[in-house]
Amino acid sequence: MSGAAPEPLRAHAGWPAPVSALLLAAWLGAALYFSVVVTRAAFAVLPTRTLAGALVGQTLPVLFDTGMLVGAFLVAAALLSRPGAARTASLAGGITIAALTAAARFVILSRIERLRLSMPAAIDSLPIDDPSRRAFGQLHALSVGALGLAMLVGIVVAVVLAHTLTVAANE
Repeated sequence: MSGAAPEPLRAHAGWPAPVSALLLAAWLGAALYFSVVVTRAAFAVLPTRTLAGALVGQTLPVLFDTGMLVGAFLVAAALLSRPGAARTASLAGGITIAALTAAARFVILSRIERLRLSMPAAIDSLPIDDPSRRAFGQLHALSVGALGLAMLVGIVVAVVLAHTLTVAANE
């Protein structure tokens, strides 16, 4: 008796890369849309920067949560894939995306929230040299940096996956 599963039960070796590419593209699209459209629109349309910040603050965790999920999926898919560039990129990229979005979600955003709660007034009403306002600016920069770096890693992984899929299609 052979140890191999019957053909219909065997995992198809070719599914991780296209599914990973699709999920990664969806997350990158959402992250880009959020960064370029939603945040700018919120600050342009809402009557106060405080309200715009509250809107962004309420929606940003979802983006980080989905980034963690996509990162975890990339890792799982890599572990099910054949060795090669796609596997390496998915594994390293998935770990990096998950780590960056987790750090942003659970460390940076919680520090921002604690800082906001401790502020005597809205951020924009504080003097520019106020330590709380400066701390907020630094945390905001870290949050933007974490998301930007996760997106950059995601783009690199997406390019590697697309190349792998193109090569596989031409074989």
